[in-house]
Amino acid sequence: MQISSSSVIAHPRARVFQAYRDELPAVAPYMANVEAIHVLKREEVDGGRVRLHNEWVGKGEIPRVAQGIVRPEMVRWDDYAEWDAETQSCAWELKIRVFRESFRCSGRTRMVEEPRPGSAAGTRVVVAGTLEVSVRDVPGVPRILAGTIAPAIERFIVTMVTPNLEQINVSLSRYLDAVPKAS
Repeated sequence: MQISSSSVIAHPRARVFQAYRDELPAVAPYMANVEAIHVLKREEVDGGRVRLHNEWVGKGEIPRVAQGIVRPEMVRWDDYAEWDAETQSCAWELKIRVFRESFRCSGRTRMVEEPRPGSAAGTRVVVAGTLEVSVRDVPGVPRILAGTIAPAIERFIVTMVTPNLEQINVSLSRYLDAVPKAS
């Protein structure tokens, strides 16, 4: 499944890039289904690139049919990203903590200067990626119930990850409106 999002944030491109790369933990409170974002590793590499490993902690109700398999503490995912200041872009991959081999999600986020008539330029944030979920081999899913449980688990995973990819631009915009300058 293709994932895409394109939104304009009414802040300069350099500020949007910096906030995306360096301030995501502060953006978490602006996101409806994210409890927290923790930076687990940060590595400065040559050419103005930064590699990050962030842990996202989700919040939301686990569907009844999946509650025997998915516990609340499992609703976390790892975000591996390489940010490139020269291209104002980021290549990323998400890995979930449960059903790790059954889930693949990766893509690229680009920041493009967006002219705005009568005001300072804004930033178009373009997110494009792929999401693949396969629950056929998920441990603990009885084969006889796989047809019933599998779609619920798949929907749950998709509804936890996809909105974050699509809504982070809105959340980041709200954050930047509230906190216009880097701390």
